[in-house]
Amino acid sequence: MRISASTSELERIRAFVADHARRFGFNEEDVQDIRLAVDEACTNIIKHAYQWRDDKEIQIRIGMRDSEMLVSIIDEGVPFNPKNYSIPSTQDQLDQKKRSGYGILLIRKLMDKVEYRNKKSRNEIRMIKKR
Repeated sequence: MRISASTSELERIRAFVADHARRFGFNEEDVQDIRLAVDEACTNIIKHAYQWRDDKEIQIRIGMRDSEMLVSIIDEGVPFNPKNYSIPSTQDQLDQKKRSGYGILLIRKLMDKVEYRNKKSRNEIRMIKKR
């Protein structure tokens, strides 16, 4: 699936991913976890990698290997370096009245494996969920 980097496309992405997860035999709780993880990853790309530029594109690839679903999300925006990420302090978030900052933590909790790759001008987040 290729879509523009716009929050208006998030529902299409969620439906696409959920449909594949159900076809691969995941239970409804896992389907919802996968949907949410992909939604968070795409939202981060839209906000941070593309800085709200909806003229850019996000590519989503889905595959099944043995009993694992692989979701690969590719963009050409500002790269994310997971080594520079630290879990935000809950108190700091409350003090600054922030409602964001936990997407990466959530993705890691919902999926069994998460990898980030940066090659030249392409960024990829690979997420795996075991059935």
